[in-house]
Order: sequence, then structure tokens, then C-alpha cells
Amino acid sequence: MSDHRIDLGDACANIIDPDSYVQGVPHATFKRLRDEDPLSWWAEEDGTGFWAVTRYDDLLAVSHQPHLYSSAKGIRLEDMTAEELEARQTMMEMDRPDHTTYRRLVQPPFLPRVVNTYEEQLRGLARRVIERVQGQNEFDFVTRIARNVPMLMLGKMLGVPDEDGSWLVDIGDALIGNADPEFTTHPVDQVDTEAFRLMPFRSPYSYKLFEYAAEQARLRYEQPTDDLTSMLLLPKRDGEPLSEHEFKNFFALLVAAGNDTTRYTMAAGLDALLDQPEQMAELRDQPELIPTAVEEMLRWGSVTMHFRRTATQDTELAGRQIKAGDKVVIYYISADYDERQFPDPFRFDIRRTPNNHVAFGLKSPHKCIGEHLARLEIKVLFEEFLPRVADIQRNGQVERLRSNFIAGIKHLPVKVTWV
Repeated sequence: MSDHRIDLGDACANIIDPDSYVQGVPHATFKRLRDEDPLSWWAEEDGTGFWAVTRYDDLLAVSHQPHLYSSAKGIRLEDMTAEELEARQTMMEMDRPDHTTYRRLVQPPFLPRVVNTYEEQLRGLARRVIERVQGQNEFDFVTRIARNVPMLMLGKMLGVPDEDGSWLVDIGDALIGNADPEFTTHPVDQVDTEAFRLMPFRSPYSYKLFEYAAEQARLRYEQPTDDLTSMLLLPKRDGEPLSEHEFKNFFALLVAAGNDTTRYTMAAGLDALLDQPEQMAELRDQPELIPTAVEEMLRWGSVTMHFRRTATQDTELAGRQIKAGDKVVIYYISADYDERQFPDPFRFDIRRTPNNHVAFGLKSPHKCIGEHLARLEIKVLFEEFLPRVADIQRNGQVERLRSNFIAGIKHLPVKVTWV
């Protein structure tokens, strides 16, 4: 097996600065923090500062104690006023029991037994996407393949026309990639976004998505369906439906989260395999290894790099005193490379077992609701793509998302020889 290892980058990077991630995750910095200062304090120019949790066990301690580390003050580094928080709140910014109530609204189609029924449909979508590029020897794997499989499935689940999918993903990119000038006209740390402070991700693109959501709601009121959009309009357990504003926020959350993380995991997985052709050949010859490989792709990519929590009372973690109200940021991208949990973590290994990565938030109340669907999408894509490819290599510069929140390869040019 090849012993290829990734470039760990700068050991003294500013983990707050989105530019620190454009050349790749600064793994050397996170390794240094894990070894020397696993609960480090980071001052912010435009915020109150935060504790960075970088070791696996400490991250689990925070995740498993939501009564001590709340999501209700926000999940990103940004400090929000009470008005901003109320205007932008989704179930992500809630604790139990409210979080559970809202999660149950959209959970049914993401349950494992239901997701398993999607495989045939997903396989058809994957084949359709791949066949569009089959015969072309040079293309961007992200924009032509990885972007489109989750996009088409998201559209099916939301019950929107296929032709709206690309536009919806563009809007989702503008929200999730709100610090990248390729995806938004208003990068949050480069231009004044005060006018949009009450909108999701402080983004002007949210207005367009809210208009679209309102129209989808109107159509469902006229003719109810069994899709996710209709589920958001059903009464909660207390008998009350979401308000119009809550509905729009939740619709925006589904659009923003329903494509990007899966797409970027697919890209991270192929990028790793390009450096390990013998492992790619193994997957081609032994497709039964693909589910294990998917778990390694999820760990390797750790696309959602962090979530923020807020201490509800004075407490102690990793030998440090944390005060009530302190921001505590759990770095999944660091925990998933913690040598204390993962032997030889900087080696991509399709056979890695056990692989208790935290890419979805391991056994926590906020564990990703779409984890089973994401796994299936990634598995099906590689099952359909790899047997069709005789040879594949990079064909230019890999470009990464400018973000301190999402680790994403946004362009992966490849040169392909088809079977």
C-alpha cells in the first residue's frame, strides 16, 4: 500500500482566517494545538474570542453535554445579537426539547429504512450524471459530477422541478460559501454585510431563496404532496405549524446543507484516491470495500470543520476554566486527525477500521440528520463511476473554498480514459 501523506501546511496558521484554508487545511497547526494546547484561546478582532477544542475526546465531552454547551446562541463563530439570532434561527441553533420538536418535522425521509429505498433512484441519477460526461476526456469532477448527484436528489426530496436544481445549489453555495468571492458578491469579511444581518449567513442571496420558498409553500397549500417541503408545513407536536419566517429559514437550511457537504466529501475522496492509484484499483476490483472507503472519505474530508457552542455555566475542560457565556468551538477537522484516536491519521486508508470519525457529529443531539443519505449518495457515486474509468489523473490546479467553516474542493480538473 502506498504511504503517501498530505502536506500538513503551516504550523502557525490563524485558524480564524478563511485564507488559511485556501491552500488546504492547516493540519500542522491543528496537530500542534492537539499536542501543546488542546484547549486554546483565540482572540477575535470582531468578536468576544473563543476556546478551540482540538482533541477527539474533548470534542466528545462537549458534544455529549448540551446542558453545559448550548447551541442556542449560534453555531458559527459570529456573535449575534438577540434580534439577529431570532431572525436567523433554525433547529441548528436550538437545544432540547425545541431541537427535538423541530427535528422530528423533517426526520422521516432521512431514517435509515427509508433512505435504503432511495438506492435504485439514486443509482439512476448517478448514471445519468456520469453519462453526460462519458466520452469527454477532460472535465471538472466537482462541477460536472460531484455537484450534480446530491443536487438532483435534493430536488426530488424537496419536490421541486429538476430545472430549478442548479439555481438552488448556486444559492446554497452563496450561503455556505459566504466568504468566497467566487460564490458570493458579498464575502462577509471583505464587504459590509450589515444590511443583511437578519438573513441566513448574512447573505443577500437569502432574499431570493425566501421568495422561492414562499412560492413553494403556496403551491403546497393548493395541492399538498408528500415531499420535504410539505413536511415543513405540517403542524408540530404542539399542533402549531411553523410560522412563515420559520418555514423560510428551515427551507434555506435544507438547501444550504443538502448539497455542499456531500459534494465536497465526494471531491475529497476522489482527490485522495488520485494520490493512491493502487487503492482506487482495489475499489474498482473489490466494490465491497466501498462502504468502508466512504467512512474514510468522510473522516478525511471532515467537511464541516467546526461548530460553536456556548457555555451555560462555569465549568472545566481539559484542565482549563471556562466561564459561563464563553464560546467553545469544537473542531471536527482536528478531532478526525487526532493520533490518540486514529493510528497514522494522515494516511488515507480505504480499509481503516474502526473508524469512529465525527464528520456527522458522533452520538450527539445534533448529529447530522442527513448522514444516511449522504453515505448512500457517496457509495452509489463511486460504485457507478470507478468501473467506467480505466485511468484518471489530475489535470490542473485543485481549487479550495475560501472558508474557515467548510473544507471544500470547489474545482478538481481531471483527465480521464474511459473503459
